[in-house]
Amino acid sequence: MLTSHRKQLILEKLAAEGQVLSKDLSAHFDVSEDTIRRDLRELAAEGQLQRVHGGALPSSSAVATFSERKSLKIDAKQRIARKGVELISDGQVVIIDGGTTTSELITLLPADLRITVVTHSPSIALGLVAHPAIEVILIGGRLYKHSIVTVGAATIEGISNIHADLFFMGVTGIHPEAGLTTGDYEEACIKRAFSGRAAETVVLASPEKINTASPFVIGDLSLINTVVVEHATNVDWIQAVKEQGVTVVKA
Repeated sequence: MLTSHRKQLILEKLAAEGQVLSKDLSAHFDVSEDTIRRDLRELAAEGQLQRVHGGALPSSSAVATFSERKSLKIDAKQRIARKGVELISDGQVVIIDGGTTTSELITLLPADLRITVVTHSPSIALGLVAHPAIEVILIGGRLYKHSIVTVGAATIEGISNIHADLFFMGVTGIHPEAGLTTGDYEEACIKRAFSGRAAETVVLASPEKINTASPFVIGDLSLINTVVVEHATNVDWIQAVKEQGVTVVKA
């Protein structure tokens, strides 16, 4: 079998099953595990999948630039963001992560909602400038231009002085086994720090993030309390997430 054909079949198997194991692929194609590992390595370099210990998972498309992600699954993001707004109550301190789904969230906040928003995203802060009743606290630091958020020691220090009711965490991948992942090491650290300062953590999971993984782990699913998904999300995936103690809300 040609290498290109085997790679295509690996991708088809990954799409159908949600993950592949090197050992199983070796037996299936009757080639060595070294050959399979090379295939997976090359496919990962092309951005076709995310390698993990023992095999591979689907690679998240949510690691593209902010402007590219802005138009990705826009209708789904709006529906999920609208459901996310329902989780917010007057008087709360709410941490809002940077991201395209959270950018939709802030556009849907009622004009009479009185909360304090803490964010390390200049875009989120600017998006709330005209809101009549929301106090905004912007956490400073080094600007990570890819995601338009601040990162680094100054950001961590600012986070440590907060006790929030709710944290809307942005992720690029959410997987029952691989957990919560993102495309940048420092961003992963910031997200963990924010989660540690909030009574509840929510992930707004648009379809391109579900059952996928990115290189840097934020934490396992125990880090979050709630995930908001589209109504048509795979029932087996939802059940696997619920079994880890996470509440699943359908938009």
